[in-house]
Amino acid sequence: MKTVFVLLLAGCAMATQPSSAADGDRETLPGAAPYHAICAQCHDHAVYKAPAKSFLQLMSPTAIYAALTTGVMQTQAAALTNEQKHQVADYLADADLAKAAGAPPAPACSDPSGAGPSSPNADQVQITSWGVDLRNSHAIAADTARLPPQVLPRLKVKWAFAYPGAQRARSQPTVAMGMVFVGSQSGAVFALDAKSGCLQWSFQASAEVRTSIVLSQDDKASVGNGQTRAYFGDVLGHVYALDARSGSLLWRRRVDSHPSATVTGSPVYYAGRVYVTVSSLEEATAASAYECCTFRGSVVALDAGTGELVWKSYTIDALAAPVGKTPSGTAIYGPSGVAIWNSASIDVKRHRLYVGTGDNYTAPTTAHSDAVLAFDLDTGALRWSHQVIAGDAWNVACVLGNENCPAKAGPDFDIGAGTMLVPATPRRDLVVAGLKSGDVVALDAEHSGHTVWSSHLGRGGIEGGVQFGMAFDQHAIYVPISDMTATHNGKVPTESAQPGLYALHPASGKLLWSAHADDVCAGRSDCDPGILAAITVIPGALFAGHMDGRIRAYDSSTGQVLWQYDTTQEVTTVSGQKARGGSVGGGGPVVADGMVYVNSGYGIYWHMAGGLLIAFSVDGK
Repeated sequence: MKTVFVLLLAGCAMATQPSSAADGDRETLPGAAPYHAICAQCHDHAVYKAPAKSFLQLMSPTAIYAALTTGVMQTQAAALTNEQKHQVADYLADADLAKAAGAPPAPACSDPSGAGPSSPNADQVQITSWGVDLRNSHAIAADTARLPPQVLPRLKVKWAFAYPGAQRARSQPTVAMGMVFVGSQSGAVFALDAKSGCLQWSFQASAEVRTSIVLSQDDKASVGNGQTRAYFGDVLGHVYALDARSGSLLWRRRVDSHPSATVTGSPVYYAGRVYVTVSSLEEATAASAYECCTFRGSVVALDAGTGELVWKSYTIDALAAPVGKTPSGTAIYGPSGVAIWNSASIDVKRHRLYVGTGDNYTAPTTAHSDAVLAFDLDTGALRWSHQVIAGDAWNVACVLGNENCPAKAGPDFDIGAGTMLVPATPRRDLVVAGLKSGDVVALDAEHSGHTVWSSHLGRGGIEGGVQFGMAFDQHAIYVPISDMTATHNGKVPTESAQPGLYALHPASGKLLWSAHADDVCAGRSDCDPGILAAITVIPGALFAGHMDGRIRAYDSSTGQVLWQYDTTQEVTTVSGQKARGGSVGGGGPVVADGMVYVNSGYGIYWHMAGGLLIAFSVDGK
């Protein structure tokens, strides 16, 4: 669930967003000086095992302060006063620690145990994963959505929830047991009443949670007593299991030892195991003095009850080794990269999982980059692989113009969106993948992933093509195209941008209809018309969030707009404060029990800031 560009400048472009510094420059904050005096000698790449500064910038100020005072960094921070520790936390997180520790963002529910559903239908409504089902269809059934297309024009805001101190909201909501479960930029996970938005419980993770909160009604004795559990990952590479009713921690595990490893794709629960894909921020830290690069992507299977490792399979067989030096003498390592940004799809019939991979960070390139991989569910053995684009070696140095950019730089055409297992005909299942190139490919699930069809829909680019997620139902495969106007990579596009929504015939890939995204930005900064976020389909309608802040419902048979709402307009939240959304990116809208839930605000890398969860219902009732 990732666009590489969303992370590629994590260490250097954070200042493109509003800063807590008065003049917008983070380096003027009081915490800059003690950081550079005490912390930078390790975290600015001098010590391999120390998390890069880009990782620290994704932690909440509360978590950073705790590490400096009572956690793993208290010895190293002993020379700092308590005030300086506060300042370092504020500097790294670009947030105010005092505000982050302030009042709760929503009133507590009258029954904080979460024991009673807020709707008579709550126990029947279960949207428990990012892909909605194991195939990653992003399709919600009529008896779950309970929202016929004819009433969509009457949708109005029922309640809104502002994430505290947030510029972005990337965790797709999960709806079950009468609650909405969602992660946040601060690392807080919230369980909110689905009908009112009141707070049932919250849990504080170590860093930003951009994955969905994946629920399971556990079905193995090792997990215990049918307890409903909530699984998710944070950007520091930890995976968590909580009691979904209370929010209490059951276990936590870091799934990769590389200092730049992260979890961006939502975990998948199936038959007593949690399947986790591992990605990396290393390509964003390739400054000229950095010895790039050593990370390799992987899929991890964990025991759902204990968090213990069952198996781990890498996308690159061997560890990276020195392969050369930059002109200034810095070592180059390879092969590297092939991160997995997305959530796996599960093939129960063939007992496999499918993932799409990203690029190599350095040369030599490998056969598993920009590819679809099929792994055995029991053992993690690679059953087949299909490379869509070869020779794609790329890292952020290619944007910054330093010598760590590979000599033959690739286009950065990752498969960032989750793969989908599509029953195209009664006898053929297809594994469908969308790329940042603007291409959609369909591979035969049975016959070693050979290509059945391919369709080119968008111009593509670092923020072009398919970014976070497609959808399908029995009628069509639906494809959102971003094609951001400004690519910010120094290259002049040769094709025209094609932002919007497309419907393809599942068996042939033939275009059924298209809906070009009209431009209503009118010069607004960081505004763009395309569709970055994942999309969702219900019977008769598609829901898509645009980078200009609009959430739209489209007729799924024609592409006609049935309803829209501008999430950048001011609303009153459940806490009584006023707030606005921004660009919609990351996870998609969710429809459940007559309501629509959507996150708004993708305030990084030339997208409008926000940090708002909005719930819509018919007539706002």
